[in-house]
Amino acid sequence: MSKTLRRATAALLLTGTAAALGLAAALQHEATVPRPADIGPQDLARAAALLRAHDPRRVPPGRLSTMALSGRDLEVLFNHGLHRWPGAAGRVDLQRAAIGVTLSAPVPPNPFGRWLNVTARWVQTERLPRLDSLHVGRLRVPVRLGQWVGLKLIERADLRKEWQLTAEVVLRVRLTPQRLLLAYAWRDDSAQRVLETLLPADEQQRLRAHAEHLSTLVAALAPAREAPLAQLLGPMFELAQQRSAAGGDAAAENRAAIVVLALFANGRDLGSVLPGTQGWPRAQRLRLLLAGRDDFPRHFLVSAVLVVGTSDALAQSIGLKKELADARSGSGFSFNDMAANLAGARFGAMALQAPAELQARVAPGVGDDDLMPAWVDLPQFMPEAEFVRRYGGVGAPRYQAMMAEIERRVGALRLFR
Repeated sequence: MSKTLRRATAALLLTGTAAALGLAAALQHEATVPRPADIGPQDLARAAALLRAHDPRRVPPGRLSTMALSGRDLEVLFNHGLHRWPGAAGRVDLQRAAIGVTLSAPVPPNPFGRWLNVTARWVQTERLPRLDSLHVGRLRVPVRLGQWVGLKLIERADLRKEWQLTAEVVLRVRLTPQRLLLAYAWRDDSAQRVLETLLPADEQQRLRAHAEHLSTLVAALAPAREAPLAQLLGPMFELAQQRSAAGGDAAAENRAAIVVLALFANGRDLGSVLPGTQGWPRAQRLRLLLAGRDDFPRHFLVSAVLVVGTSDALAQSIGLKKELADARSGSGFSFNDMAANLAGARFGAMALQAPAELQARVAPGVGDDDLMPAWVDLPQFMPEAEFVRRYGGVGAPRYQAMMAEIERRVGALRLFR
């Protein structure tokens, strides 16, 4: 064996050994963060209040504003951002002039470990926090390398516009054990730039195609004033299937169909929530029905759209928040509404996780029994006092048993088997 070949072989062996040692140090057999934090109704109310207070369309450009985020707020936002990484969970630790973040995410089967655990710490500066330390498993990563990798990940995830906008409007961050204080000032073009980052051009085109298709479908039903949700769902997913077969992203096509239908079921269109779409075709008003009721389509579709745009846990929590509000305001807590919520959440999850399979099942046509589980025997219209007396409140054993039964019924639907 020549000297050059021996050196090359030795270099390969050393590289392979170093890589194996690095993986052994980076991957671990247990998750540092065992499970995502539960998102409760109070978290949703808090998030909604924050969005209203700091909406760039409401805050004058140039005005110095401050947003206060608790550790819980940050943890909810962090875990919401991780929802597209199944099994991942995050934790936030606010400290005096510092903040720690821990991420645990499952990795494909390998000899080194099932979990990627990342721990990072930032310290306060005069303006924005600075990365102070970074560990991947037992491996300490140099800060400069961590910063470089972070920027590359931002580029790879196509988040450069979001990162640039954040860097421009955020003026300084202060860290205490109780909260993160973020001082910012929107610019003249901030509202438009936020909308552009939320809805890229290809997504706008996709939504328009589905909005136009819905308008055509509804026009063909005239002069009817009501129609089963299932009657529209099949043709909408047939379009999603056709566009996917032509090279489109199946999950993205499903998401667009669900968003357009959810807005329509709630008496709205894209123009009411997205500037620049006011000239798109608008479907005539039509009362949608599911299992003979006009409230079930709203529960089903809103939960589905929350899953395709957020997470299953968040969708279930929003459904629960509405039912608790109904219990207090007079219409009462209804487990049959929760059944529609859970069915919609399952539909939304399948739209992302098995998009082509869902298209194949829905496009030929579905019926009410495919979408909504048996619900007639489920308690409904319970005032808060009765709900607490009969089921012990949210999280109590009797409540959990009823929810488990509803989930069993949803799982038994033909569409989800």
